[in-house]
Amino acid sequence: QVQLVESGGGLVQPGGSLRLSCAASGSFFSINTMGWYRQAPGKQRELVATITRGGNTNYADSVKGRFTISRDTAKNTVYLQMNSLKPEDTAVYYCKADLRYVGYWGQGTQVTVSS
Repeated sequence: QVQLVESGGGLVQPGGSLRLSCAASGSFFSINTMGWYRQAPGKQRELVATITRGGNTNYADSVKGRFTISRDTAKNTVYLQMNSLKPEDTAVYYCKADLRYVGYWGQGTQVTVSS
């Protein structure tokens, strides 16, 4: 069982920055891929960025060049640095951790980009 606790969401003006964190705890051997997803009101949940245990990253086209995902494998923590935020980035952001056979989701953290 894995518990994921996200933090760092909030209200920010367009063009601003936020840094999300997600710490994993519980009983597990190792986590393979960790990632961030988001869901805006009335829309499906979508991938934002993922990072493998080896450090390979993948980004949605809409966030490339603005968001950076990183990971501290020793601390089982994943980060999402979000720069140049736009109103369309407003959503609940979810952390996900993929173990060998199962994936776990965090409870989500709200990010609102508004003036």
